[in-house]
Amino acid sequence: MKFEKIDIHELLPQQEPFVMVGRLCHFDMDKTVTKTKISDKNIFVENGVLTTPGIIENIAQSCAARIGYVNKYILKKCVQIGFIGAVRNMNLYRCPEVGEEIETTIITIEEIFGMTLVSATVRAGDEIIAESEMKIASRVEDSRSE
Repeated sequence: MKFEKIDIHELLPQQEPFVMVGRLCHFDMDKTVTKTKISDKNIFVENGVLTTPGIIENIAQSCAARIGYVNKYILKKCVQIGFIGAVRNMNLYRCPEVGEEIETTIITIEEIFGMTLVSATVRAGDEIIAESEMKIASRVEDSRSE
């Protein structure tokens, strides 16, 4: 599949102006990569830089893009709502500036009962600007309600 042809809005439950991911670049069950150009219109940009909450949300939405891809293209289901369950070992080395493109790599460590544990790395060019672990909780559908 050509990931550049996928509209990121099809994979995410979030809508503008709260979309923090530009496009899906790579997907397999272990690794997901997204890219995002930092815009001055981003609600988490202050003084020309994407703030820490914006980076955390970018990581979470990169996870959501992964889950959305699995649901839409593999399981043939609709996009699920999810939320951040925990952020651990967050290291922020610098905030990206407006105009920079960041690449967020998500490595899936474990998935169980609607919880996904990932390791995330955010880069601007070759520079690592943030690293973290995150737990994402997805709403588990109850088949009895259908």
